[in-house]
Amino acid sequence: MAKKSAIMKDKRRRAAVTRDADKRAALKAIINDRDASPEERFAATLKLSDLPRDGSKTRMRNRCELTGRPRGTYRRFRISRIALRDLAQTGQIPGVTKSSW
Repeated sequence: MAKKSAIMKDKRRRAAVTRDADKRAALKAIINDRDASPEERFAATLKLSDLPRDGSKTRMRNRCELTGRPRGTYRRFRISRIALRDLAQTGQIPGVTKSSW
């Protein structure tokens, strides 16, 4: 089980990403616009750097929803490989069965 502080930090970052997504996208569009004046692009770069760093999408970490494990998580289920195996063996995930050959 991951530390509660790490899990809460990740949840806080995810909230910041959703909150700041529109602002960041607008500023990045100005920065990447080749028709804009250099002054406008530079001003947009400064505004983007003033935004909180936790609002960036790359700061998020895929963590297991059940255990908080940071590695080995399946994006489709948002749980770790260990938790997925346990839930699949007990039949709690619909459509997932243990393979046998």
